[in-house]
Amino acid sequence: MRSENSLSPARIAGPAVAVAASLLLAACGSKEEAKAAPARPTLTVTAATAALTAIPRTIEGSGTVAAWQEVPVGSEAGGLTATGVFVDEGAYVRQGQVLVKLNDDLIRAELRQQDAQVASARAQLAQATAALTRAQELRERGYLAPATLDARLAEQRTAAANVQSAQAGRAASLERLEQTNVRAPVSGLITARTVVKGQIVPAGQELFRLVREGQIELNAQIPESELRLIRPGMTATVSGDEVGIVTGRVRLVTPQVDPQNRLGLARISLPGGAGFRPGMFARASIDVGAAPAVVVPQSAVLYRQNKAAVFVIDGGGRARLRVVQPGARVGDQVEIESGLQAGQRVAVQGAGFLAEGDLVRVAAKAPAAGGARTGAAGAR
Repeated sequence: MRSENSLSPARIAGPAVAVAASLLLAACGSKEEAKAAPARPTLTVTAATAALTAIPRTIEGSGTVAAWQEVPVGSEAGGLTATGVFVDEGAYVRQGQVLVKLNDDLIRAELRQQDAQVASARAQLAQATAALTRAQELRERGYLAPATLDARLAEQRTAAANVQSAQAGRAASLERLEQTNVRAPVSGLITARTVVKGQIVPAGQELFRLVREGQIELNAQIPESELRLIRPGMTATVSGDEVGIVTGRVRLVTPQVDPQNRLGLARISLPGGAGFRPGMFARASIDVGAAPAVVVPQSAVLYRQNKAAVFVIDGGGRARLRVVQPGARVGDQVEIESGLQAGQRVAVQGAGFLAEGDLVRVAAKAPAAGGARTGAAGAR
């Protein structure tokens, strides 16, 4: 027989069930409250709006300095000895200036012979002309046959042709005599000389090389994607390791691109006396004018996995990582060529501590280094 004070299983289980139900209701209530409570920002940052603005554009290139027009100078007369060389490398010469004198003794002797031939032909012409005049008078009186008059006329015309032939021979000798003076075909700077005094000069052999009018230019290699932006007349800043900075102008842009390296040439005229010489290496920065571009503060651009990126703050206040292509820098602003549109907000100070999807608070002033985390939700 059980004692009245003993506890039955039902009496023991009742309070336990009540306690468990209370705990379950409390847990459900906590979950509902957690769902209803808004998410709190984890990091405070400053933000900037990507702006569309006109920025000056420059295109960089480099290459070799070369002559604008390089003119080889040779002799038209061949087989003659150089009796005098009057200029050397580095000299500036004028058009028509004598550079080399060749031996002209033989040609002067030929010229004297031609002078004698001209005098003889003129004497024969005078004699034939006088004979023709007498024949015409006799023919008018009826004392001369027509055939004889025709013969005298033919003799006079032959003598006149002989005079012209002798004069042409003399003119050829004069031309050969002039060719013994090797003259500068254009004004320019002598950059190379191969002739020496006493040398027998063959016809057509290069004796000098000169830069026409002393003008040199930089053949700047430009990527094909940027070549279309360059126009003749644009200003370029040119610098070399051994020469200071000078200002040049684009003379022309070549229509051909190298299929191997995909580079084209912009020929930039350089001012005289700047110290540049053909064969030197130089760099150029070509001003192609201002163009609209999307810019953001430079500190907004981060590098993740060797790629440039920014954190865009969406409408819900969350940070979204966007890979971008940065371009030129203007002061503390950087151009964004792709990956970002004007009007989007990007995180600036504190952006380096963000992760994809973080909820952020935008502060009017710059937060402390590392941002200001709020509450326990900021701990990760």
